[in-house]
Order: sequence, then C-alpha cells, then structure tokens
Amino acid sequence: MGLITGLFAIFYHLPRIYKWFFRPYYFLSLLMTLAFALVRNCPGLCEHLPSQREDGNSCAFDWREVEILMFLSAIVMMKNRRAVTVEQHLGNIFLFSKVANVVLFFRVDLRLGLLYIMLCVVFLIACKPPVYMGPEYITYFSDTTIDEELQRDGRVTWIVEFYANWSPECQSFAPIFAELSLKYSCINLKFGKVDIGQYGEVATRYRINPSPLSKQLPSLLLLQGGREFMRRPQVDNKGRAVAWSFTEENIIREFNLNEIFKKCKKHSKGEKVEEPMELQEEGPDAEEEPISLDGTKEQESKKDK
Repeated sequence: MGLITGLFAIFYHLPRIYKWFFRPYYFLSLLMTLAFALVRNCPGLCEHLPSQREDGNSCAFDWREVEILMFLSAIVMMKNRRAVTVEQHLGNIFLFSKVANVVLFFRVDLRLGLLYIMLCVVFLIACKPPVYMGPEYITYFSDTTIDEELQRDGRVTWIVEFYANWSPECQSFAPIFAELSLKYSCINLKFGKVDIGQYGEVATRYRINPSPLSKQLPSLLLLQGGREFMRRPQVDNKGRAVAWSFTEENIIREFNLNEIFKKCKKHSKGEKVEEPMELQEEGPDAEEEPISLDGTKEQESKKDK
C-alpha cells in the first residue's frame, strides 16, 4: 500500500518533479541513487567487476545484489507509509538508496565503497536541499523577539512552528505550513516560525529537544497570551515524541482551525460573538480557568465551583 501511494503521488506531481531535477540537489541525488546500477551496466567498466552469477556475466546484477535491492524496496515502502509530501517520498528514496549503494559498492570493491562514501560526504557538504520560497503569511521570530511578540496581545492566538533547517521533515513541512498561513491568518490568528537550530535557548524554554533521535521536529504549538494550550507531536514521560502525521487535514482538525478562524473573522468585523472561543490546555498541568479568544479569564462564582 505504501508503494502504491508513493507511486501515485510521484506520478500525480510528475510535472513538478520534472522541474525539480533541473536543480543541482535533486539532479545529483538522482545520480547518487543510480550510481551502482550505472557502474554495473557500464560497458568497459562492468567487465572488471566481480560477480556471483553462474553464467559469469559481470554486467548484470547477481542474486545477492537483487536481494539487497528487494530489501531496499521493502524499507522504502515502510517509510513512505508516513510520508505526506512528494518531497518526503523522494527524500526516503534518495536516503535509503544511498545506503544500499554503500553496501553494494563495498561488496564489489573496497576502493569503490570508500570512493562512494567520499562522494556522499562532499555532496552533503556542498549541496543543500532547496528551501521553500513560496508565498506565506508567517512571522519569523528570534530568541529576543518570540516571548515579547507572543505576550503582546492576549487576544491573538498564535500557531508557532519550531523547526531546524537541517531537518528533512521540517523542509518537507514548510509548504504545508505556508499554505495554512495563507488560508487561516487573520487579525486574531497568526502563524509564526522560529529556527531552534539557530536559537537553541528557545528550544530549552519551550521544552523541545532538537536532537534527531527525539523526533520532535517540527513541533507545532498553539499559544495565546504567552501560554501554551496544545502541541504536536506530544511528548511522553520519557521525552519521546508520540508519532503524529503532519498533514494539513490533521492540523486543521487537531488545532480546530476552522472554528478559531470563524471566531476571529467575527471579531475582526465587530460582530457580537455569543460563545467566545475557549482554548483548553492539554496535560496534567492545565489550569482550571480557560482563556477566551479576547484574552480575558472567565470568572466563576464560588457556588458554581
């Protein structure tokens, strides 16, 4: 099922992918992915490579290489089940194909394996994934501006993404977050981003572990008046992120964006809102008194309590 979904996504976005391969990062990634296949089938070079085929044909895959490629396909299928964007599908294919190429080259010749690893290191240093440069309505924070901006107006609800430029998951999520900002931004609902790879102190203050092993990047926080009401992914008691898919549908549903946006539009038009939007905090540390969209705490009498 994961393979079918991945192939469908790739074919659906084929015109877009075609343009990507004119960019150095994707073009070189494709060459690195096909490196062993090109070497194994290159006339004049493949004749000098060892092979375990019974017919002695060194210009075709032997049975062990076919097994490795089948195992690679299974791994890519499993990883692509959680992939959301085409960038994530291609990223998984590129990453695990390079790992398979390392194994295949080392089987053939130690020197070829070392040469391929050197090329991968040079590629990693010299070629960075293209950063999303499309339209968006997002405020970018620094370590000195984030707290002041989030606490400036208690009526404003913020959805803030904590990301790092080196994270492939964050890069894949960038166009989704930008699309949400264009659809739902209004006077009392705003979107922001902060690079915790650059501002590590911000990650500490908002209890986000930037380590790749923690699986907490990207992290989305719903805040109002400087208070956190929701975050995705959630983190368990051991500090590990609970698996969560960063799709547009999941974010709209979990963060209740349609309802918040509806209330914000009524506020911006000056209409009377009969039931003010309340943001309920998650977790055991949640306070009893919710904060409404206009930033005021709802007072309850002692009798009601």
